[in-house]
Amino acid sequence: MVTQRPIRLVLADDSARMREQIRRALEADGCEVCGEGASADDAVALAREHRPDVALLDIHMPGNGISAAQQISRSLPQTAVVMLTQSTEDDDLFDSLRAGAAGYLVKGGDPATLSATLRGVLLGEAAMSPTLVMRIMQEFRGPSRRKFLRKSAAADKLSTREWEVMEMLSQGLSTDDVAKRLFVSPTTVRVHVSTVLRKLRVKDRESALRLLSGAQDSPDEPG
Repeated sequence: MVTQRPIRLVLADDSARMREQIRRALEADGCEVCGEGASADDAVALAREHRPDVALLDIHMPGNGISAAQQISRSLPQTAVVMLTQSTEDDDLFDSLRAGAAGYLVKGGDPATLSATLRGVLLGEAAMSPTLVMRIMQEFRGPSRRKFLRKSAAADKLSTREWEVMEMLSQGLSTDDVAKRLFVSPTTVRVHVSTVLRKLRVKDRESALRLLSGAQDSPDEPG
């Protein structure tokens, strides 16, 4: 059984420092890192060569980690793909899951717990923070939930943090709730909203939410 022997895995991340940190933590806990790469092509080639238990992939590396996840999942169904990334963007999360990823871990966690997390994946457990699990649940809740258009002229004008603030507000969270989730002050949230209104050239929050959901034409575009 997989649980009776060291986990064999390949690791792909374009940061050599990050790879070294992860490899040391895994090997210290008895895992076997069969190969390391810095790109999606490396990841796919290493996975096909070594047929590991786990392929641990960064998303934003050359060639795109999500593309590598899809190729590995299709050609090596016995290999569990787990994304390890700095991205908390919903698009990256959902695209990774659609590509066949069995887990989505955000960098910054304790490397010493990584081995146990990966072992859990091989036993069928979810490798994901409670916050990301909640996002998935929200995605599949009732049809009344406003769906934002991440790839749109309006969205392109916003920073990642401004987008996060507006998306949380669209889900019915209060300014105070958003502040608590992002570990900032309510005043900072209000500043972000004011900046969004200015960038989108609308007068109020509801108009901004309609614009970001595609229910209203941009003032910059002919209606």
